[in-house]
Amino acid sequence: MLFFLTIILGTLISISSTSWFRIWIGLEINLLSFIPLIKDNKNLFSSEASLKYFLTQALASSIFLFSILLFFLFNNVDTDNNLNSYFSLLISSPILIKMGSAPFHFWFPRVTEGLNWNSILLLITWQKIAPLIVFSYCINFYFLIIIVFFSIIFGSLGGLNQTSLRKLIAFSSINHISWIIISLINNETLWIIYFLFYSFLSFNIIFIFNNFKILNINQTFYLKNLNLVLKICIPIALLSLGGLPPFLGFFPKWLVIETLTAQKIILPLTFILFFTLITLFFYLRISYNALLMGHNEINWNFKIFYRINTTKIMLIITFFSLFGLTLINFLYFFL
Repeated sequence: MLFFLTIILGTLISISSTSWFRIWIGLEINLLSFIPLIKDNKNLFSSEASLKYFLTQALASSIFLFSILLFFLFNNVDTDNNLNSYFSLLISSPILIKMGSAPFHFWFPRVTEGLNWNSILLLITWQKIAPLIVFSYCINFYFLIIIVFFSIIFGSLGGLNQTSLRKLIAFSSINHISWIIISLINNETLWIIYFLFYSFLSFNIIFIFNNFKILNINQTFYLKNLNLVLKICIPIALLSLGGLPPFLGFFPKWLVIETLTAQKIILPLTFILFFTLITLFFYLRISYNALLMGHNEINWNFKIFYRINTTKIMLIITFFSLFGLTLINFLYFFL
């Protein structure tokens, strides 16, 4: 519990600071508090993942601190706007490393592979709040578009040949980062809305995977032993996370599409939409295995345990994923 509070404290320090040095302190507090949560002495993969996470984040923090020192050093000597823009790019790079955005995503899928589902949920949601807010302080439009292109490409194509669901969720997170970053072009409200919906939908699918102890695509075959209602939960959660209408996940993408269309940013939007359709392919592949495919015999014993309370929570969350978009439009019509 203490480490959770420290993580929250580190994030609050970073997002509420007016000094770059205090932002760096908040990021370091967040880093040192997150490592004990993902470290598991009984799991060697968890130890390896925590080490990789620490080394990568320490490298990003060092570059960030070095960029701050250079920024203040040369800012006192020269106030050229071009020079300031160069340093804004230099400061943005370690922030992108911390959030796992492409092309700085080399560590992200490997770290998620060694974590449990609870740690992955923290990594793809809460651990991105502070870097995203700090990144919004130093936005360069052309650099932002390049990062969006890289994230949508690697996030879509990287998940095609994955059989591990943890890596697939990691590449899905990289894909969603492109939508969140491009929503920063308009205002802070839009990306916050998208991030909240993304966090809810990620919690939905990870809650299901954690409850049934599913780590690989092949394990979705065993869901044939469940009743039809519970088997439908996984396809709905996945397709909603992919943003397929009429599920709830389409609503934040709808807002971003409407905003970019109004600002006549058509080419990047078309590019993003095309590669987002690729992500729906590996979501549909898991949904097909979970819902339609079945085997009469299995190679090893595997039992699925679930409690009534957990099942009720799963059904409630699935209901909002399925009918959330309709409810939002209904409320908007009357308000």
